[in-house]
Amino acid sequence: MIKAFVVDNDRLRVTDDLAADGDRVVWADLFNPTKEEEAAIESWLGIAIPTREEMEEIEISSRLYVEDGGYFMTAVLPAQTEVDDPLMSPVTFALAGNRLITIRYHEPKAFKTFPLRAEKVATGCTSGDTILIGLLEAIVDRLADILERAGRDVETISRDIFEARSTKASKRNRDFQELLKGIGRKEDLASSVRDSLISLQRLAGFLAHVAAQTKMSKDVRARIKTLSRDVLSLADHATFLSQKISFLLDATLGMISIEQNAIIKIFSVAAVIFLPPTLVASIYGMNFDIIPELKWEFGYPFAIGLMVVSAILPFWYFRRRGWL
Repeated sequence: MIKAFVVDNDRLRVTDDLAADGDRVVWADLFNPTKEEEAAIESWLGIAIPTREEMEEIEISSRLYVEDGGYFMTAVLPAQTEVDDPLMSPVTFALAGNRLITIRYHEPKAFKTFPLRAEKVATGCTSGDTILIGLLEAIVDRLADILERAGRDVETISRDIFEARSTKASKRNRDFQELLKGIGRKEDLASSVRDSLISLQRLAGFLAHVAAQTKMSKDVRARIKTLSRDVLSLADHATFLSQKISFLLDATLGMISIEQNAIIKIFSVAAVIFLPPTLVASIYGMNFDIIPELKWEFGYPFAIGLMVVSAILPFWYFRRRGWL
């Protein structure tokens, strides 16, 4: 599908007739394009549209290059960011003269919000380079929102791990398996966003070089610098978030180990407590004809009392030492 935009009173407007408005089109958005649509754009602009396989290559030379007078820049962007498992896919931005061409096979939210805003408000996006800057700014804003949401979720997980539990029931209800799953999902999200920011950081550097070569306006170059700084700060924040998630993972595993050790300690103490009564019962359970207490009237109560005392004394000692 091809969605073409023209400038109308300093605002973007979708045109349904690419052939008639071809000279006025400043942005052509190719969403999951067919071979025929790619051929039409190539014939219209005289540049080669990269295939999906070429867009997915990870070499810098395959993502940032100049060809046939056009500047091609590819970044990995997330879609379906409402969940913790976003769809990551490359998006190519191509500047050909005064026009911007975007090629994508998924739908990041910025590609919905930015055109709607540019249609309603005069954003100054009247050429390919200004539209590209505005679109990249919307993408960075969206990535910042994702990181903010992930940060809040990580804080919630942190409280669940370290919050003091006042009752035994609340300790039992702490589900470490769910905590580990939540930590894993946040780590995947943070890693995906960080990969996207790294690709945008490289794109911004290449775009700054293009701006200097093509002598873009001073305002555009200043916005590119601001965009680069924003991407760098978000990348640092994503790195910090990943480090915090790693710390929470280690802390959760430590909590699991502590609880397992506490359970083993209980069984060990119980075994020690019941060992003396077992010894007494074993002695008086031996089948010998001559046992001094066998004919004694108080032999049975004496044996029971001895077993009780031999169980209470270790229990009292352990409690006094703080082992229970």
